[in-house]
Amino acid sequence: MFIPMLDNRSDLEKPFTDPGMWQCSICAHENDTSNLSCELCGVLRDLSLYFNNISETEAGAKRRNKYSGVSVLARSLFAPSSTKSKAIIFSDGSQDNRNATGNKQATMDALHKTYMPSKKRHINIVPFKFDTPSPDDMVTTGLKSSRNFRKAVQIKDSVDATGKKMMDSGILQTEKDTSMDPCTSAEVDKLGGTSSSVPSSNQQVTPILDHELQHLSLESKPKSSKPKIKKPASISEYKPEPWMLQSEDQEIRRQLNLAIVGHVDSGKSTLCGRLLHALGLISKKQMHKYEKEAKEKGKGSFAYAWAMDDSTDERERGITMTVAVKYFDTEKYHVVLLDSPGHKDFVPNMISGATQADAAILVVDASVGSFEAGMGVNGIGQTKEHSQLIRSFGVENLIVAVNKMDMVEHSKDRFNFVKLQLGIFLRSCGFKDSSITWVPLSAMANENLVTAASDSRLLSWYNGNCLLKSIDSLPPPHRDVSRPLRLPICDIIASITLGQVAVCGKVEAGGIRTGSKVLVMPSGDLATVKTIERDSSSCNLARAGDNIAVGLQGLDPGHLVSGGVICHPDFPVHVASRLELKILVLEITTPILVGLQFELHIHHARVSASLVKILSLLDQKTGKASKKMPRLLTARQAAVVDVKLDKEVCVEEFSALKALGRAFLRSGGNTVAVGIVTRILDEAKV
Repeated sequence: MFIPMLDNRSDLEKPFTDPGMWQCSICAHENDTSNLSCELCGVLRDLSLYFNNISETEAGAKRRNKYSGVSVLARSLFAPSSTKSKAIIFSDGSQDNRNATGNKQATMDALHKTYMPSKKRHINIVPFKFDTPSPDDMVTTGLKSSRNFRKAVQIKDSVDATGKKMMDSGILQTEKDTSMDPCTSAEVDKLGGTSSSVPSSNQQVTPILDHELQHLSLESKPKSSKPKIKKPASISEYKPEPWMLQSEDQEIRRQLNLAIVGHVDSGKSTLCGRLLHALGLISKKQMHKYEKEAKEKGKGSFAYAWAMDDSTDERERGITMTVAVKYFDTEKYHVVLLDSPGHKDFVPNMISGATQADAAILVVDASVGSFEAGMGVNGIGQTKEHSQLIRSFGVENLIVAVNKMDMVEHSKDRFNFVKLQLGIFLRSCGFKDSSITWVPLSAMANENLVTAASDSRLLSWYNGNCLLKSIDSLPPPHRDVSRPLRLPICDIIASITLGQVAVCGKVEAGGIRTGSKVLVMPSGDLATVKTIERDSSSCNLARAGDNIAVGLQGLDPGHLVSGGVICHPDFPVHVASRLELKILVLEITTPILVGLQFELHIHHARVSASLVKILSLLDQKTGKASKKMPRLLTARQAAVVDVKLDKEVCVEEFSALKALGRAFLRSGGNTVAVGIVTRILDEAKV
């Protein structure tokens, strides 16, 4: 390979200003004449040591000088070139003249013999190829720039009449024209070419290529971080996997999600705590701690409730604010206890938690005045509202626990009065008499909870089941494993075992297992199931009806939202921004008009919405439209309405999946209507 060499001795022939000193041509430092190299930069004073044909021994001795470590090539970069043509004697004895520009054509082998010691002369250096861009080129100008870079080099090579590239025995050889313009040479060097000259007829190529390089830009289309979601396939095409239908764990009790609902201060949390204590799930030591702490705060009667109400705010205020979850086993079921808040300010929390229920226990305070307050004599009580909501959740089987019977001396008359008044309302909500079980009890006194009643006043007129046996007598819930996976996200959690990206909720349809790919909606991100926990215990799979916590990987935690849905990758859930609902207006005092702003609840999702149209009024007996486009809706009317959502929500039509097709409308702190999704009018594009 021929490499241009520069004249490095011209500066040394200049006269010195001080006879006893010599000036370095690089850093201009004044050095003593006894120094062979510069004290500051180490550049040699006399470069002829590298070019004269001297013996290896003498040359080696001089190279071992403490300042001789600087490369001559480094010095040559800074030395001005001479226009004179001077001879150079190489270590192999070869000699030739320099050209007008002060450069010498020499082979790589000659340079090796000149600059390298004898022990290192046999190093093979593969010449760099300029036909491909360097990594810096790729980073600086992008992919398109690299493609145009190669194209430009090819164009340059094709139009270069005198500069020829030849690869022969590993030696790259360039023929140079002494009439080459320095500016043109610089342009060619930018393109990664050689210093070959360009004829005058082809000098226009350089500006053209320079123009092209200046306009190179990164124009590749940005890739979306979201995977392309397949168009939802027909549910009829879905076939459940064999592991979903296997019955290897039939010996395990079936899971029953049991919601505890009722008016505030009816004793729901106390009932749950007393039941868990009676079943041995709360130790005596823990119970003693609850009693001591409750007495210190002046709330001695709340000791059992504190088994469910863990937070400081709940204990300070003496009310349940969120849905507490506990577990216990009966002879037939593994029960997931969902203790719901009764205060009207926390009805949204009650909706989010109790929507997972398979059955419910409606706790009623039998004491005089409290029962009437729950029924809403002076307004809408939570006994009524919770009854309407729990029926709208799809719950058909209900246990009515008439609590605090000890406050009314276990009176049969009071029990019958409660049963009569409440029974009428429950039937109006859609509950059947055969699906309602009435149980008189006293949670604080542990009367008729896990064992038969022991009080003679109660035994004199009641001989039915205790609460625990009544739970066991509930019919098993239906589990839909024949449909694709649907897991509404109840909450976003993080733990040591699950990781920082985890969710919890109830599997409404299908099944899920570790290692499987799932689709997270509405973000449309794919994730892998890392771990599954059921009742705080690790498991490999879960089926419809199971309350689980799922750890995910390969997903940004910011893309998880409460109210989202984890679903099958090939059968995504619908994401809608406009819905058609069939609703039933509850006990309201102000009519519902078009344009009403309200809060819409669908499974765990909560979104602001507005009433766009009232399409028709329905006859509640026949279900047919009785009036088109009415102006308003009043209490106890059924209608079909068009609602627009402020943001997209995961939803299914009620006919496709009931759990994701139920809706609740709340306005002014009250539930004004309940209904179902009959049609998706505007489906969002994810």
